[in-house]
Amino acid sequence: MASIFTQIINRDIPGYIVAEESNYIAFLDIHPLAMGHTLVVPKKEVDCLFDLDDTTFAGLMIFAKKVALGIQKVVPCLRVGMAVVGLEVPHAHIHLIPLNDPYDIDFKRPKLQQHPSAFSKMTHQLQAAIAEASLCLARTAKPE
Repeated sequence: MASIFTQIINRDIPGYIVAEESNYIAFLDIHPLAMGHTLVVPKKEVDCLFDLDDTTFAGLMIFAKKVALGIQKVVPCLRVGMAVVGLEVPHAHIHLIPLNDPYDIDFKRPKLQQHPSAFSKMTHQLQAAIAEASLCLARTAKPE
């Protein structure tokens, strides 16, 4: 059976998708540690992050960078933390979590309860910020 992430990728179930490329997708965690907590996922369903082929792994990290830069533009935070747990869903993924304190990334903390309208608003804000961050990164990556 397809993972819950594959079901979001295939649009079989809804998700608050903030960014998408041909091989990767990012969507809000519906049980976030902080508002803006985003999951970055390869579209290829592979259980363990370190079982991804090198090209997919490297591409996922570059995609995660774009998403993190967008999060930083929208969510007031000192930085965006990254965590890989991989036990809760059998599909490789990265958590990007806005941080103001080291304990903000403690998965034992109670999850935020947000109204769907808050998720929708955050989705739209992040989509715009990530698109802008992607353009900036593309411009700086081009040789002169």
